[in-house]
Amino acid sequence: MVLAIVFVLPPGGSASPKFKVLHRFGGTDGAGLWGSLAFDKKGDLYGTAAGGGTHNAGTVFELMPHSDGRWTEAILHNFCSLPHCADGSLPFSNVVLDDRGDLYGTTTFEAFEMTAGSNGWSFNVLDNQGSRAGLTLDDAGKVYGNIGPGEYDNGAVTELVPGAGGWTQSYLYSFCAKSGCPDGAIPVSGVVFDGSGNLYGTTEYGGTGQLGGLGGGTAYQLKHNSDGTWQHVTLHNFPAFRGDGVYLYAGLVLDRSGNLYGATAQGGSGDCGSVFKLTHGAKGWKETLVHDFTHPKDGCGPNGVTFDQAGNLYGTTVSGGAGDCSGGCGVVFKLTPNSGGKWNYSLLHRFNDYDGALPDAGVIFDQKGNLYGTTELGGGGHSVGVVFEITP
Repeated sequence: MVLAIVFVLPPGGSASPKFKVLHRFGGTDGAGLWGSLAFDKKGDLYGTAAGGGTHNAGTVFELMPHSDGRWTEAILHNFCSLPHCADGSLPFSNVVLDDRGDLYGTTTFEAFEMTAGSNGWSFNVLDNQGSRAGLTLDDAGKVYGNIGPGEYDNGAVTELVPGAGGWTQSYLYSFCAKSGCPDGAIPVSGVVFDGSGNLYGTTEYGGTGQLGGLGGGTAYQLKHNSDGTWQHVTLHNFPAFRGDGVYLYAGLVLDRSGNLYGATAQGGSGDCGSVFKLTHGAKGWKETLVHDFTHPKDGCGPNGVTFDQAGNLYGTTVSGGAGDCSGGCGVVFKLTPNSGGKWNYSLLHRFNDYDGALPDAGVIFDQKGNLYGTTELGGGGHSVGVVFEITP
């Protein structure tokens, strides 16, 4: 089974990270980048825009680097809403690539696959139910994600299996089987594998945390049993204590010891969210806070985290920082562990609207340790989102 977190080479030691906009989206090629990016083996970048394009229903794009530092854009697909088209619309998540270079992703209404050929890219609908979350692949070519409403209309973890007659969908687990949704509700992020084939993820709402209404979200495990069945286990209910975070829009990542890390969009002592760690022990899973976002100027509303080879965590916040945006245009941050078990927080970039605004997804690395990400809006002039690079 594939480990869903990939460790890459550590960033360099430069004290002043260099920020660069690789591409500004103008609407005709896409608008509003809500998902993160993906590299292929050649070093090309792939992503989606939730709007814009030929039919104003979103695009799939590719950015190709050149030796002089420029990047060339190609539009691989323009989405088109029903009743005119059957390929779905509004892709809010990233795409993932298999070993052959095929792309997999979701729109609000569909799960899809794209395959490169001599005549360009072909588009194939895998499932007629969509998601706002990305997908995960295993070595057998199966696809996993939070696709469809589930049996109780509060979300599900779904498996798609390829076969001679097409793709077969099955719900591995449907949330909110009981009144009050003690097991969680509305998963809006993807899932991640560990080395034993278990799946981990988050829900935006539900759980038994100390919050009124539908709950503040959960972190969960789907344990893959030897007989092929899947068992749901709640790892943590948010919030569990005063100052704990609430509402999870991003998924989880694992470190080399099997600990889980993630982010809450709100809560914490400043109501700007937190980065947390879940550690497995003899009495179950224990949550500790890695960072509490207490000052909006340093970021507010984190969008998940990503590891580098050295064990540092990187992420973005959708608001806070500086710029002309209401509440700030967002930031890119780094968390460095120290010998005392604490984490040092540092800012890599504050967006100012002209260079992008409202980063809604996490960052990825290339093999040199450079960071790449997207923003929902900004870019100057009539731009509606950017792809950016940070060289540490």
